[in-house]
Amino acid sequence: MADDLDLTAWAARITPPDQGARAAARDRQEQLTKPRGSLGRLEECAVWLAGVTGQCPPPPLRQPALAILAGDHGVARTAGTSAYPPEVTAQMVANFVAGGAAATVLARARGAVVRVVDVSVDVDWPASGLPVPDAVTAHRIRRGTGSIDREDAMTRAEAVAALRLGARIADELVDEGADLLIPGDMGIGNTTPAAVLVGLLADVDPADVVGRGTGIDDLAWMRKTAAVRDAMRRGRSVRGDPLGLLAACAGPDLAATVGFLLQGAQRRTPVLLDGVVSCAAALVAHRIAFRASAWWYASHRSTEPAADAALRRLGLAPLLDLGMRLGEGSGALVALPVLTAAGDLLREMATFASAGVSDRPAGEPVLPTADHEDAAPAGVSDQPADEPAGTAPAGIAAEGVGQVT
Repeated sequence: MADDLDLTAWAARITPPDQGARAAARDRQEQLTKPRGSLGRLEECAVWLAGVTGQCPPPPLRQPALAILAGDHGVARTAGTSAYPPEVTAQMVANFVAGGAAATVLARARGAVVRVVDVSVDVDWPASGLPVPDAVTAHRIRRGTGSIDREDAMTRAEAVAALRLGARIADELVDEGADLLIPGDMGIGNTTPAAVLVGLLADVDPADVVGRGTGIDDLAWMRKTAAVRDAMRRGRSVRGDPLGLLAACAGPDLAATVGFLLQGAQRRTPVLLDGVVSCAAALVAHRIAFRASAWWYASHRSTEPAADAALRRLGLAPLLDLGMRLGEGSGALVALPVLTAAGDLLREMATFASAGVSDRPAGEPVLPTADHEDAAPAGVSDQPADEPAGTAPAGIAAEGVGQVT
């Protein structure tokens, strides 16, 4: 069964975003009533949106969709890598269903559809008494995973099934009208396999990819680092085999996230990455289909070091840096209004021509900005004419751009 998923054919079905729309967006940015580059990273966000929507200016994002893919991890129970017991995963799934989690609160505020899926939660739902509907529990691949520091997380066949499940969820959301996808996660212990994947694929030492996760103390951090070290040793021989790597070192929830990311790209639907789990899955998906990453934007810089290492390897710069490490899709939902604002500005701002505002001829001094107290005196340029005016807005990472071109 594992051999009937042709990853090469899947990768071949993924094509780049619309380069013509990207070029048109860059040209339109030069015509808007503002100094060149004065909107900072928002300008690059808008260019990315134009490319992934195939339109300049890009249409409004009307139906973002969050898929929370939940699963437990055996290493949390056997190696004590989390500050919380594994039972919390099932309890949080019920909390998502009830709408009381951070991600569901943010999704309501953003008008985002939420899909919660038990991919590999280690619970007997009827015995638990938790009010979770069949629609959430019907797609489970298996209960929990093996402890990856000493055994495989799952079989290759289960890895294939999880990839297919993630792809099917992406298809269903897009077919229902989603115009932007957000991969969310829930799983006690899930930052441990995420760190393993990043360590192996980004070639980073175990101690440099292990973070505090749910807030572990120093002793738990040492246990977690040892578990990641041992799992990386086990996974090194299958580093070049994505299915083998997922089976050995990940889990059904992470494999489903990989399928979700790949199918979003195949369906030409933009994806807003969240924290360390989605970034680790993105590294695996990029190994399968390198063109897929053009469809992803990094929403924020997680405090988990593995997330930063993954984004560096992918060539993606996070939009926000708020010290977040919750997961669930929460960081992406916080960044969503910024991304939306970028599209609104490109679409709705007047051009110099339409507003009857004089554009400065090439080589002329830059006009003062709206910050009159800090602006150069009238007629005096405080920077070369070929450099962007202004800086990135507060709270937005100043380095890099959100997408490799």
